[in-house]
Amino acid sequence: DLELHLQRCQQLSVTVLTDHQDLSNTELKTITNSTAPQQYRIRAKLRTYKPQKLHQSVKLHCSKCNSLQEVPDRDGFDFILRDSASTAPNPELHNASWYETVTWTTQDQNQRQIAIHFVKHDEMLQHPEDTLLMIEGGTLKEIWKLTKRFKCVIPVRSTEDDLELLDLSAPFLLQGNVKYYGCKQCSTPKSMKNLSSIAAEQQPSWEPTEIAQVLGIELLQYVFIMNFTLVDETGALNAYLFDH
Repeated sequence: DLELHLQRCQQLSVTVLTDHQDLSNTELKTITNSTAPQQYRIRAKLRTYKPQKLHQSVKLHCSKCNSLQEVPDRDGFDFILRDSASTAPNPELHNASWYETVTWTTQDQNQRQIAIHFVKHDEMLQHPEDTLLMIEGGTLKEIWKLTKRFKCVIPVRSTEDDLELLDLSAPFLLQGNVKYYGCKQCSTPKSMKNLSSIAAEQQPSWEPTEIAQVLGIELLQYVFIMNFTLVDETGALNAYLFDH
């Protein structure tokens, strides 16, 4: 819808771009010669906008180090999962006090070993729509199937004595159709055992911000960014849109 609107804006000779009806119109030349911050109402043409493709406007932003990065593509996540699946789950880490483990071997030629660890609450499994689980050895397709049934899915791998998150190039958490990422520079991943503190709450909500905090992850936020060049008879103005 926005892409069509932007195309329409380019076709119109004059477009009202702001909605401060109580303010009189201000020429762009006056705005560029003024000190910020000020509030104006303008009438201007939209000369150009970037990026040209709307999906390229979505980035990941770290509020701590103020970095911006591209949203990783599907292929990168798939590669990390396949690489992780090459190492079999450690059976010594199955069925801990705070999670219950189910394992199986796929029937394909690779015979992958998959382990799913269902986090418990009061020593009981929660309803699927309230459950957080950790998966080892799963493919992208299998993980998406799990996100349709369970509230939260965390891809993990096992070491000799613990479960750990995958490379932070991959999402550390999936909830519904949303992938949550952590900042590589600002995160200090902690043991998955820290999730047991949320499971011990009276009503575990499994909110991404709380999960990120206990796992030492600086949560990246999806932001929408565009650049506009606006013109009127007095000059040009570059406008920068940044919003969550």
